[in-house]
Amino acid sequence: MVFSVSMYAQDTKPTMKKVGKLVEATYFHDNGNVAQTGFLLKGKLHGQWLMYNAAGKKIASGKYEEGKKAGKWFFWEGEILKEVDYADNRVVNVKKWNKSEVVSVDL
Repeated sequence: MVFSVSMYAQDTKPTMKKVGKLVEATYFHDNGNVAQTGFLLKGKLHGQWLMYNAAGKKIASGKYEEGKKAGKWFFWEGEILKEVDYADNRVVNVKKWNKSEVVSVDL
């Protein structure tokens, strides 16, 4: 009697799906969990993007305009939430929030 076992690595290749003029992109961690999801316009990051750690917890969200970070972005680091304002792909303001207070960071 012969037994054969085949194991395949989880498919972690990005997925792309056309949605009107945009392409919805999803990227994966090696464990198969979603790493990033968002949209592309003419090959550039565009619109809302969400990022997750390997365990599936959201770690960042923000918006791109033609490949450049724009507006408010949020970054989660443990108990701290960083609110980062971007203009022309550059950081113009940062606020750190924890459960009890807001701490502004001057640039």
